[in-house]
Amino acid sequence: MTVQTVLVCEAQVPFVHGGAEVHVRQLVRELRARGFLAELVSVPFKWYPKEEILPHASAWRLLDLSESNGRPIDRVIASKFPSYFVRHPNKVAWLIHQYRAAYELCGTEYSDFAHTELDVGLRDTLMALDTKMLGECRAVFTNARNTAGRLAKFNGLAAEPLYHPPQLAGRLVAGPYGDYVLSVGRIESVKRVDLVVRAMRHVDRPIRLVVAGDGTQRENAERVAVEAGVADRVTFLGTVVDDELVRLYAGALAVVYPPYDEDFGYVTLEAFLARRPVITCTDSGGPNEFVADLVNGFVRAPEPVEIADAINRLAAGGGLAASLGEAGHQAAAAITWDGVIEKLIA
Repeated sequence: MTVQTVLVCEAQVPFVHGGAEVHVRQLVRELRARGFLAELVSVPFKWYPKEEILPHASAWRLLDLSESNGRPIDRVIASKFPSYFVRHPNKVAWLIHQYRAAYELCGTEYSDFAHTELDVGLRDTLMALDTKMLGECRAVFTNARNTAGRLAKFNGLAAEPLYHPPQLAGRLVAGPYGDYVLSVGRIESVKRVDLVVRAMRHVDRPIRLVVAGDGTQRENAERVAVEAGVADRVTFLGTVVDDELVRLYAGALAVVYPPYDEDFGYVTLEAFLARRPVITCTDSGGPNEFVADLVNGFVRAPEPVEIADAINRLAAGGGLAASLGEAGHQAAAAITWDGVIEKLIA
């Protein structure tokens, strides 16, 4: 039987390793485990100054991945912007996200796009090109319902959400509920780690906050902790190895994950698989596809007092953390890779 060849494409920002990078590497691993000859194709991406965005997208358009070393490539799977600009007759997209600053983040504090002739023109061009390039695909899937909704709204394209297990799925275990809440992921403005730090001012002692992750806004988050008078109760660990992260999940009281309009948020599923309730926000996007208020976590307004109230209710005991965590585990355990691979290769 002929082995099917598959290339998975990613736009890689050098020295950055987050959820998107984990996502595509997991996909390659799972394809290989099922007998496919799969490789990862990475092209560096730079988004600043804005004049660099279109040239970097054009670099993908110059690539013809229909064959390699004389061997036909059966399928190309594109991920986030601008990897889906690549040329291939049998291209599918499993969209992580587009260039969000030009889309739903435009007009918010998380985007540098303004109402200038240059920015409006570039935004219109990016949307038109995205519509064309994604329209070339044999099929378009997304990593979450939130991403699919954005694609329909801005590009008029239909897509099917495909959920996948998180990287640590097979290793996460439950331990005793400890005296700290956990924040996991990159420390960037859109992740709103500073919001969790501010909430700690209203959290009853002895509950602490442990932050596992690093990013461009770490210094700002540390400053917020000092200004809020909670620096002695907030620990910034930086990037941690997987073994340490598994241990942190197992011992947490809960996981606080309040990003702004997140696409998927694998942290939610990791927390659930460790039987930890998740505290997220009403405007967090993807996490709300899994977190149901007072069913497996809390969904609160993005205000420090609201988040603190949820933490305090869990810290009060009474088995609330355990019952919410168990419900989360049931939801996350039903998600597998088999359905994802079947859809992407069909």
